[in-house]
Amino acid sequence: MPQANRGKRYAIVILSLLMAGCGEWDESTVQWPRPRIVATVGMVADLVRELVADEADVVQLMGSGVDPHLYQATRDDVRSLMAADLIVAVGLHLEGRLQDTFERLEQSRTVVYVSQAVPVEQLLVEEGSAGVPDPHLWMDVALWASCLPELERALVQLLPEAEVRIADRRRKLELSLRALHEYGRESVATIPEERRVLITSHDAFRYFGRAYGLEVLGIQGISTDSEAGLHRMNELVDLLVERQISAVFVESSVPRRSIEALIEGAAARGAEVRVGGELFSDAMGPAGTVTGTYRGMLDHNLTTTVRALGGDVSATGHTGELQLEEGNHE
Repeated sequence: MPQANRGKRYAIVILSLLMAGCGEWDESTVQWPRPRIVATVGMVADLVRELVADEADVVQLMGSGVDPHLYQATRDDVRSLMAADLIVAVGLHLEGRLQDTFERLEQSRTVVYVSQAVPVEQLLVEEGSAGVPDPHLWMDVALWASCLPELERALVQLLPEAEVRIADRRRKLELSLRALHEYGRESVATIPEERRVLITSHDAFRYFGRAYGLEVLGIQGISTDSEAGLHRMNELVDLLVERQISAVFVESSVPRRSIEALIEGAAARGAEVRVGGELFSDAMGPAGTVTGTYRGMLDHNLTTTVRALGGDVSATGHTGELQLEEGNHE
């Protein structure tokens, strides 16, 4: 359990001091280790960082451009997980190859799956997925925000002395996310109705489409651990030609070869289709950038999509911090 883990780590600090021959020591000078929280993907890690600020160390396993569906833990990852006071994951098989590791670790430490906070009736299940819900919850900002109270409870259990501060940060974050969600709804509404079609490499944007009023089509299914079929490619080429859709989108964590093949297929039929921009699906942007935060990532996705499909929003996005190319706008 978290408190037990922390107790062990504190004991190690004291033992180290005694073994070093410190003799008498002043407790006020001891640098107690902060609680350690390990989060899987950036979207989860960012929420944790927002709520705990500098009151805990947050370790993110998967960085920019990493596909969680295919991710395999390294030895360093396993060591980080075993040293954690709290582990936070999305669940719903997003981190599929880590699931066995999580189940073993649950014997000795707390593992929180933020997806468990979402009511079952709000989860999307793709036909042919054997009933496994789509895990890409963060694509709907309001739905992702609904995970915050459950996350807050886990963090307060780990950091009871910070309960009031965590609650205050959670309220501020909820207000910010609510404003971003409304920006998405209002900005997508500026796209001509017949052009509200989002085609991407894999089907990670279904919650995005449901929340903001877009028809979403992916070449691959929910997981990238599959190959796009020729039949599916032909279906999408037909759709591009018949509905005169001029923009499709690549993803930062998925190879772009399937999208390029789709564009080539449309060109062979006399249709001019371009890449409308790069979207962030299963991973955020590089650390230290605007898109390296959850809010920046969704702002980028919304603004890029709207501009590429003919809507009317600024290239600087909801917060004014984006730097999209003017050429993205039709």
